[in-house]
Amino acid sequence: MLNIALFGPPGAGKGTQSKKLLDKYNLTYISTGDILRSEIAAGSELGLMAKSIIDLGGLVNDELVVQIIEKKIKENQNARGILFDGFPRTVVQAYILDGLLLKLNTSLDMMISLDVPDKELTERLLLRAKTSGRTDDTLDVIKVRLQEYQDKTKPVASYYEDQGKYHIINGVGSLEDIFGNIVNHIEKNKTKEYTNIVLLGKPGVGKGTQGELLADKHNLVYISTGALLRKEIRKGTEIGKIAIPYMDKGEIVPDEIPIKLIADKIKENPDADGFIFKGFPRTVLQAYILDGLLQRVNMKVSNMIELKLSTLQAIKRLSDRGEDPKKARPYDTRTDLIVNRLEQYNEKTEPVVDYYKKQDKYSKISAEGTEQEVFNKLSEEISDTLKKNF
Repeated sequence: MLNIALFGPPGAGKGTQSKKLLDKYNLTYISTGDILRSEIAAGSELGLMAKSIIDLGGLVNDELVVQIIEKKIKENQNARGILFDGFPRTVVQAYILDGLLLKLNTSLDMMISLDVPDKELTERLLLRAKTSGRTDDTLDVIKVRLQEYQDKTKPVASYYEDQGKYHIINGVGSLEDIFGNIVNHIEKNKTKEYTNIVLLGKPGVGKGTQGELLADKHNLVYISTGALLRKEIRKGTEIGKIAIPYMDKGEIVPDEIPIKLIADKIKENPDADGFIFKGFPRTVLQAYILDGLLQRVNMKVSNMIELKLSTLQAIKRLSDRGEDPKKARPYDTRTDLIVNRLEQYNEKTEPVVDYYKKQDKYSKISAEGTEQEVFNKLSEEISDTLKKNF
């Protein structure tokens, strides 16, 4: 995710620049004032609570504000990230925001502050008061608002400066120039985002062939646990010796073996833009393991694509492959082994599909058709995933 707090005094232009950033990066917009008004207008439970406080002349407390922000974020989980405007306003709120984002398994990437001299801010606010018809923005009121910003909000800058997340942008100039500077700064300082694809499907759907082609086209690293295990077997390693009886039957090898092989493969490719995983995870437990492996290197699964094929077609493809000495696997040569693999898929791997569906990380592609036709459909799906990430 790309999480940004846009910072600056009243009149710095945060609202204008926010709209442009939302369009460019597909972010969820968090403006506490806007959200409060929206919840009140909708008559939601949180909105009614906020209204009762405001009607009595009070200020909505941080606890309620955080509940409303969390609700807004959870309603927009498909967004690429979050843009905070007007929050946090105090150091206490900064601590609260860090805790909230941690709860949601993310964090603030940067705080961008629009720097505008007080004289320019005063002129902008006086002009805005005239054009908007607001009579409350007098010179005295503006001075109070700017002083309040200095007293209460400026310490927030120090909070993020200590974390290396505070960046100042010149807020004077044309709107396009300011926006261009903001974007340049985001691109230089944002955390690298990875595209990690899990390919699932019955044995015989063509995951291996398609996985290699897709990795090559989209500049990703292909990780096939089956290929890695066969390499270990050819080399006669201890891992290979342990894997042989499982591989011969097409059964799942003990989890500690693929964990080491996958972790080593990821470590060997520190500059990768992401990975395509084939043959892992094959169980829900392995799905948890993969999440843990990726989290250790600040990554996560971006999408799971299931290649769909009928059981009869899968049996036919595996039987045909079993007759080709160059392509045959030990478990392709006998009908009982083929049936065993398909039963294992239904029993142990189908639940993995549900695991990713619940996370809204699921796509399905028909494996019927020519190799090129299937590749084109898969490639288009990965392109869509890349757009969501970047």
